[in-house]
Amino acid sequence: MRVSRTLLAAILVTVALMLQVTVLARLHLPGATPDLLLLTVLGLALVYGHVGGCMVGFFAGLLADLAPPADHAVGRYALVLCVIGYAAGLTRPETGQHRSATVPMLVVAAGAASSTLLYAGVGALVGDSAARDVGLGSLLLTATIYDLLLAPFTVPLVMAMARRLESDPLSGDGTSGGGGGDAAVSWLGGAGPRGRGPRRVRYGKAARLGGTRSTLLSRSARNRAGRIKGVKRL
Repeated sequence: MRVSRTLLAAILVTVALMLQVTVLARLHLPGATPDLLLLTVLGLALVYGHVGGCMVGFFAGLLADLAPPADHAVGRYALVLCVIGYAAGLTRPETGQHRSATVPMLVVAAGAASSTLLYAGVGALVGDSAARDVGLGSLLLTATIYDLLLAPFTVPLVMAMARRLESDPLSGDGTSGGGGGDAAVSWLGGAGPRGRGPRRVRYGKAARLGGTRSTLLSRSARNRAGRIKGVKRL
């Protein structure tokens, strides 16, 4: 990942984790807790792709494992978010942008359900039966509902910030900002790099002059031919 992507992901993940611990965890909602960190990882994965989503998910989950008041094994949530980020990044289209909000919302629903199931499954492997005691069905339902309700306010914002950074001409990416620069030059003077525009303009003028000259020559040739034929008929 580039430095700009890493900085943006670190800032968004840190802010999401702070809000998760200080605000959402203290709401004491029935069932699960809205997972703002998961939504942030999904939003970044939808823009960065499967590799970026995997890396962001791993470090975001590891940070959540180390941040208090975490009471589970270190690396448990990192594994879950790593898999979820990789899978969400696979849905990124080749154009880099989804045509509608249907696919991102489906990704959010699938990510919320999958993260709950994976977290409970990994917990069962290490001997944590908290999810089974609370009720896996209620956790799955409430987690999906809460994340879907919170997703329209977070996922589009995260994706917009990531795309804005991707299209920044100062980011150093050769594919970003190149078209904008050519468009700006063409708007200013109609000339692209290396003066190709003026050359085409000169060639266009020369072609018009040549066409006018050939038209005049053809007319004079026809007039001469008419006069010669008239002399012969006389």
